[in-house]
Amino acid sequence: MLEGTVHPDYAEVASSLRRAIPRTGQGGAAVCVYHRGRCVVDLWGGTRDEEGSPWREDTLCLSFSTTKGVASTLLHILVDQGRLAYDDPVARHWPEFGVHGKDAITVRQLLCHEGGLYRIADMVERPVEMLDWEHMKGVVANAAPVHAPGAVSAYHALTYGWLIGGLIEAVSKRPFQRVLREELVDPLDLKDVFIGLPEEEMARRATLLDVPVEPPSPSTDDWRATVRERVEAALTSVGIELPEFRASMMPFSEPFDWNDDAVAAAVIPAANGHFTARSLAKMYAMIANGGELDGVRLLSRATISEIGRVQNRGRDKVLFVPMQWRLGYHRALVLGTRVPAAFGHYGYGSSGAFCDPSRNLAVAMIVNSGAGSTSAYTRLPRLAGAAVRAVDRLR
Repeated sequence: MLEGTVHPDYAEVASSLRRAIPRTGQGGAAVCVYHRGRCVVDLWGGTRDEEGSPWREDTLCLSFSTTKGVASTLLHILVDQGRLAYDDPVARHWPEFGVHGKDAITVRQLLCHEGGLYRIADMVERPVEMLDWEHMKGVVANAAPVHAPGAVSAYHALTYGWLIGGLIEAVSKRPFQRVLREELVDPLDLKDVFIGLPEEEMARRATLLDVPVEPPSPSTDDWRATVRERVEAALTSVGIELPEFRASMMPFSEPFDWNDDAVAAAVIPAANGHFTARSLAKMYAMIANGGELDGVRLLSRATISEIGRVQNRGRDKVLFVPMQWRLGYHRALVLGTRVPAAFGHYGYGSSGAFCDPSRNLAVAMIVNSGAGSTSAYTRLPRLAGAAVRAVDRLR
């Protein structure tokens, strides 16, 4: 059973959401679609925790790397205000950053994952360090790049948030959360966008149901270790470096629980944003609509054109596939149709959001179950395909 509203032209989106919600067991999701600045789908269903509590209209869900798209949009607003430029050296605005060969790294290179600062395994020893905002800003500012800036893209899975967030604070001279509220959340009336969840909002968040807490245990069997080494060697020979993937993601030997209140409350702008699909879609609708929505302009059309331009087309060193990085966003993954102008950011477990300015379309989905399963990662692309086909039929 789904709740909410859907325009009849988008009935296929509703059907896709039904298939995304588990038929047995617990788990829920929400989806929102904007077309031409108007909300045409706003649906939710399923359960938000292990006890089977129903997903509600205002349920928030931690959406992992979907958060990067929000942080990137905030930085673009500051660029549009003339506070910095994409080809500025980061150290011009954040002097502490300009050490260990980073003095020439540009804002553009950070946004398209070309700064060489992705190996969090080299920067911190314990995952609890990630909960300390000031500490992590200092860690990434003092880090040394592992390759020449601009030489290759390598997904900054966790470090991206402190890099972009630290730059935002340096430019604006205000705390990150205050900038987020004053420059993006309040102007667009995004009631449900949080990076660092306040105590009073904790009760309405969904519980992530399939996210591991304990790190994987290495095998002690000699033959398993030998097979693993041979597989990794074979993959490395064709340019797929699994150690780089692990070093960028969660390379820790200690437990880390994304459902913990302290994790939800921390400021981790690459990974721990809590959103409704409604607010995510509304933000991307502003971008799709040329930078303006409901009479509020946050970005110029020139900035929209620049942020949607592909910056690199090679295979990403961490994710192993061409991401076609834009400035803070990747290509939109949509099944069944071509969307060359679409971009956004998806997250672990299939939450995500994107816009297609050529269609004036924005789509967002949040979900709390299925992370880690191969089929989970087709949910958003299938749903996105349904939304795109609906728009194309109307055109």
